[in-house]
Amino acid sequence: MTAAPRQAFRYYDMLVAGMVAVLLCSNLIGPAKVSVMDVPGIGPLSFGTGNLFFPIGYIFGDVLTEVYGYARARRAIWAGFGAMIFATVMAWVVVHMPMSPAEPFNKTLQPALEVVFGNTWRIALASMIGYWVGDFVNAFVMARMKVLTGGKHLWTRTIGSTVVGQACDSITFYPIAFLGIWESTTLVKVILFNWTMKVLVEVVLTPVTYAVVGWLKRAEAVDTYDRATRFNPFSLRDEGEITARES
Repeated sequence: MTAAPRQAFRYYDMLVAGMVAVLLCSNLIGPAKVSVMDVPGIGPLSFGTGNLFFPIGYIFGDVLTEVYGYARARRAIWAGFGAMIFATVMAWVVVHMPMSPAEPFNKTLQPALEVVFGNTWRIALASMIGYWVGDFVNAFVMARMKVLTGGKHLWTRTIGSTVVGQACDSITFYPIAFLGIWESTTLVKVILFNWTMKVLVEVVLTPVTYAVVGWLKRAEAVDTYDRATRFNPFSLRDEGEITARES
């Protein structure tokens, strides 16, 4: 492999957009709803409904880190952080703007908005803290394992980083978002079930991750190793050792 110059990537921005969309949707659509699933041999298990789709965000993060490196995954995480701030401010404004008495439907809509988005600030705060911890831990573990394994055994990095990152995310997000709202037993069950479910989703979708990563590396003609990257989560520097991927 030979050193490659800095370049504009064709698909990086699309992956960032996908990651941000998953983050917003999974944190704003249904995170407070608790569903139950009767698992044979185990019994009823409770989980946050909105998190059925949350693991997809970690897959985006894995792909970004594996192909483009920690520094560019870090920029995507910050993009998601900014989007969550905007969504929180927008929800607060929409809920608290005075409704027009001339529109009868407002009497039905306003209470619904208050129920769904009235605690958005708390969910957003929990999400941002969990997001910082979980996503940065996930990207860090992924990047460091890539260097340690010499770029081999991708499945160990995708699954290993998800196990650690999702654990950090879950044990920070749920207590901050729902402590005092949910029963403590429900909270523990949801944390355990969702962590297990997220890891299983990563395992099941590993072949898809392999296919996407392989295609992107060929399409972009690059591979990134974070041998000299400074893993400061507050930096936006474009770092990472890029090497031209031979076809």
